[in-house]
Amino acid sequence: MLKRREFLLSTLATPLVLPSSIIQAQTAAPGRMLLAMHQNTSRAAGFRGSLEGWSRAGIEYVELNDTALDGFLENDTLTGASNLLNDLGLTPVCAAAALPDLWIPGPARAASMEAWRMRCDQFASLGLEKIYSPAVTNRPVTSEDYAATPEAIREIAEISSEYDLTCMIEFLRTSTHLATLPTTLTMIRAADHPNIRPMIDFFHFWSGLSKFDDLNLLEPGELAHCHFQDLLDAPRELTDNSYRVIPGDGIAPLIAIIRMLAEKEYRGALSVELFRQELVNGDPYEVATEIKQKAETVMGAAQVL
Repeated sequence: MLKRREFLLSTLATPLVLPSSIIQAQTAAPGRMLLAMHQNTSRAAGFRGSLEGWSRAGIEYVELNDTALDGFLENDTLTGASNLLNDLGLTPVCAAAALPDLWIPGPARAASMEAWRMRCDQFASLGLEKIYSPAVTNRPVTSEDYAATPEAIREIAEISSEYDLTCMIEFLRTSTHLATLPTTLTMIRAADHPNIRPMIDFFHFWSGLSKFDDLNLLEPGELAHCHFQDLLDAPRELTDNSYRVIPGDGIAPLIAIIRMLAEKEYRGALSVELFRQELVNGDPYEVATEIKQKAETVMGAAQVL
């Protein structure tokens, strides 16, 4: 019987051939990347408030949040959300739908699959081409769970394909299921579906169990999306979401990571996602202005701006 470790290594050793039909939405010129803002960063301002403030600050690309959209829809419509984006000159590059046990058989999965279909319908109607869900699983996971993961991923990718969406898994440093880039790549490749792709959150990548050299496992053009932030200088054992800081304000090797992603032909968005309360509760215009200046300095130093 093939042992799990042997399965993981053999899968990673197999080069991925991407279908020619997969085209990244909102891509930059070769060797360049796009600066975007994730609505979590200004979530206290709500859907409209965050977008209006960011637009004034010169932000062009945005990442939408499921709960922020829900708040907007309490008094408005999806057509209203689309009109708002168009009026502000904003391009949505990705959408978030945080759902437990989406990528693994589990007690919450049936409800999560139903919610996923609803989110796909909503975000596709807003013109998005990418949607992700983090690997929200915290219960003990067995080898049988990993064996069943590719099929679970394939099911979600198939639902996404019905809406012409590419779906992505965000591995989480605290997940008991998908916490690292290598394991996530293994499961995605075993799923073998054209509508599932990997993404990277710099915080979960650098503060977790992944290593810099793991980026070498990516095939050219394979990566579909990035969450962009820096990291406070602190013991990894104490690190939580409050340790995410504006790019350039921390100790993560951002330029080296970005350069490696450029070598892997990533041309998508670097979407700034932060959770510090002074930013989340701050004025979206002022927050975005500071982030834009600092993030573009880092991107310029990495030669991707």
